[in-house]
Amino acid sequence: MDTRQYIYNLEDIDVIASKVLEQLNSKVVLFNGNMGAGKTTLVKALLKAMKSEDSVTSPTFSIVNEYQIPNDSVYHFDFYRIEDIEEAYNFGIEDYFATNHWLFIEWSERVASLIPDDVCIVDISIESPIKRALKLTIDTNQLTETM
Repeated sequence: MDTRQYIYNLEDIDVIASKVLEQLNSKVVLFNGNMGAGKTTLVKALLKAMKSEDSVTSPTFSIVNEYQIPNDSVYHFDFYRIEDIEEAYNFGIEDYFATNHWLFIEWSERVASLIPDDVCIVDISIESPIKRALKLTIDTNQLTETM
């Protein structure tokens, strides 16, 4: 495993999103952090960096939102409201994991037993009202080149 850490002001989120995107080596990305830490805000910035023209919103109530990027799709999940694993099966979570599309997942601990092994993990914590700390963890066993 390789870990990269960044401290950033919210106004610089587009720069951080581009740096994170350059380093991802899995299309399954878990976003961890307390409520209000900026998980969805970072997802919005990542989708912008991925050239999506869609309006990005939190999938808290819909559980999953789909966004288009050039030549691919991104599924953004928010499992905050999931009470048990059966709810995830009811909306077909296994079908999403069987695709080769991007999967951005917030509150993944609520469906931990379903998460594949090859993921990148983004941990966000609040340093101040305008500053965040981000830790990116990638599986170096999957790298084909040195970063």
